[in-house]
Amino acid sequence: MKTNLKKRVDRAIGKAVHDWNMILENDRILVGVSGGKDSQVLLKILFSLQKKSPVKFDILPVHIDAGFEDSFAKEFEYYVKNNYGRLKVEYKDYGVFAHSSKNRENPCFLCSRLRRKRLFEIARENGCQKIALGHNKDDLIETLFINICYAGKIGTMKPRQSFFKGALDIIRPLAYV
Repeated sequence: MKTNLKKRVDRAIGKAVHDWNMILENDRILVGVSGGKDSQVLLKILFSLQKKSPVKFDILPVHIDAGFEDSFAKEFEYYVKNNYGRLKVEYKDYGVFAHSSKNRENPCFLCSRLRRKRLFEIARENGCQKIALGHNKDDLIETLFINICYAGKIGTMKPRQSFFKGALDIIRPLAYV
């Protein structure tokens, strides 16, 4: 039996997927999984949707370890593989490099940018047309205010954005959640 919250979340995700035409027949979707709540919910819901949807699509979960001490990547890989069958893990030094003396400006921005670039590369290497990220409505609103305050423009992330002349789409199924 579904709880009221689960029904609301499922309905919001279904509406976003439908409104933005996020998942099409035979799509191969890379799911960026950080290990946080949002990306884990996204992964769970996409695998659930995959089982019951008349639209056939493939999912490739990917976690990029930023290289910090006390990484949870091995435990996370074990958890995801046991629950969903697979997880591609890449071990990088992006976080360590971004926080080094070579970069004093904005370490979080650089680490995020490097991880995102690698996700684009992995998607291309594995024939994925889409990358699903766990950004939710709060993230979209926060981005709006960051752009207003720091860039002097009004804009935010879209639930579906095309890159590289339409060769790759970023989808955010949690955009209405």
